[in-house]
Amino acid sequence: MATVSGRAPAIVILGDGSLAAARRVQTSLAGATIHGLAGRVTGADVAFEKFGDAVRTLFQDDVPIVAFCAAGIVIRTIAPLLSDKRAEPPVVAVAEDGSAVVPLLGGLRGVNDLARQIATALGVAPAITTTGEVRFGATLESPPEGYELGNPGASKRFMADLLAGEKVRLVGNAPWLTQTRLPFDPSGRLSIVVTPHVVEAKERELVFHPRSVVVALQGGQEDLSRLVTEALVRQKLSPQSVGVVIAAERDAADAEVHAVAEALARPVRFVADGTSPSAPVGVVRDVVEGPFVGGPVALAVAALPIDVKKIGRAQGRLAVVGLGPGTHGWMAPDARRALASSEDIVGYETYVRMAGPFRGDQTVHASDNREEMDRARQALALAATGRSVAVVSSGDPGIFAMAAAVMEALHESTEPAWHGVELIVIPGISAAQAAAARAGAPLGHDFCVLSLSDNLKPWETIEQRLDHAAAADLAVALYNPTSAARPWQLSRALEILRVHRAPETPVILGRDVGRPAETITIVSLGTVSPADVDMRTVVIIGSSTTRTFPRLGGKAWAYTPRWYGKPDRKA
Repeated sequence: MATVSGRAPAIVILGDGSLAAARRVQTSLAGATIHGLAGRVTGADVAFEKFGDAVRTLFQDDVPIVAFCAAGIVIRTIAPLLSDKRAEPPVVAVAEDGSAVVPLLGGLRGVNDLARQIATALGVAPAITTTGEVRFGATLESPPEGYELGNPGASKRFMADLLAGEKVRLVGNAPWLTQTRLPFDPSGRLSIVVTPHVVEAKERELVFHPRSVVVALQGGQEDLSRLVTEALVRQKLSPQSVGVVIAAERDAADAEVHAVAEALARPVRFVADGTSPSAPVGVVRDVVEGPFVGGPVALAVAALPIDVKKIGRAQGRLAVVGLGPGTHGWMAPDARRALASSEDIVGYETYVRMAGPFRGDQTVHASDNREEMDRARQALALAATGRSVAVVSSGDPGIFAMAAAVMEALHESTEPAWHGVELIVIPGISAAQAAAARAGAPLGHDFCVLSLSDNLKPWETIEQRLDHAAAADLAVALYNPTSAARPWQLSRALEILRVHRAPETPVILGRDVGRPAETITIVSLGTVSPADVDMRTVVIIGSSTTRTFPRLGGKAWAYTPRWYGKPDRKA
């Protein structure tokens, strides 16, 4: 389901009794995720603790909501947030057993279409109450995909006139309107005009613009956005009627091409070098400016809205996703959404398992932990074909993880399609942050993060950095502290730190933080043993001001005060 917000729906359930129906709905809504109440729902894609907080967050994030619960609960939850009906995402209430589907909000953003799709998946009839839908089978304020209402401010009065018995004339071609129960009459006093051109709406007239215009571009030009605007003005075509921007594969990384697509808020598609705009469209009626190969801007007009998916390939998308330390509760909502909307998941097999479960229509590409650059190149190559791809890392992807590998692979590439990929990095809670939070606040003042792995940098460099960090009295978080191939390195690192730190300096050992086998141990620099550490442990060595004190349950808290030197608790 393509929603106006561009977000895949969130299916919210409160118990396992709704899970089967929710799964049926999920299969009919591309990219939808199931959000289940923690402790009551098993197997949900996302767990939440409080229904109200979860639903309000989704609503404020402009995510369409399908809630398997009583309509009244949803209404009371969202009511304080309601202000602008044109900005509200679709919200649908579904009976817990899937026996009823009720669209609640988002009438101007496709909620009735969403309700119909859900009802079809469940084998029931949607309870649509919108007056225009009930009487005429049409919501004129919210036309179907492929059309835009040019004068939305006139729609309320127009519908009121229809309900009062007025007839309407249809000027132009719009199959979706002829399939409604609107009272069409050639002599009607109301009129609906369907045109790709700029027209000034008359009184008692609605103007719909079909997205039937193709804008074809040649890259390597300056100020393409201005040239496109001028071309549309010359042909008296409305920007609202643009359905797609196309360019040659060689221009996939051209910033001006992408700027045009962004300015028009339309997708960009890439076609074989030298292709004219009429060839990929297929249904083009009239080329109104020169051929694609003959100038920087060409326009073409089709008889009906453009089926974008039939033209060339899409711009690919690659999200480098931080999963956090392992528990889904610590994964950012943006990370969950990126995973849900991706067609391909790429990553180290252990981290891929952490990120799952995945839907049957998603492809998983799991590999060994030592193949970072191969994974990065594979992900970019997949995204360059127009697919939506996620590369997963535990912790934060920008800290000793896959974001740097992806950036390096892209930097080294001369392939335009790779550089044309939409690339985003979604942060996650790092291992150091997670361990510090469990222990208290040992990173409460200046600190640094170092990896003891010498696979990609000389050990001499590691020793120098350890010495400087210790001399600077920074708290130090150590990643990759030991392995079977280098069991001696942690001992040497501790020797260097002990030159600058007192034996009683607190040391935090965080193993498998956020996972079922989690352990947090606070020892001292004088007593810590490398035998207590493995590759799944992050080691935090405090500064000279780090201290500990007893906590409830017999253990201890560790923290580094915000002040340094002379205490100033007013800061």
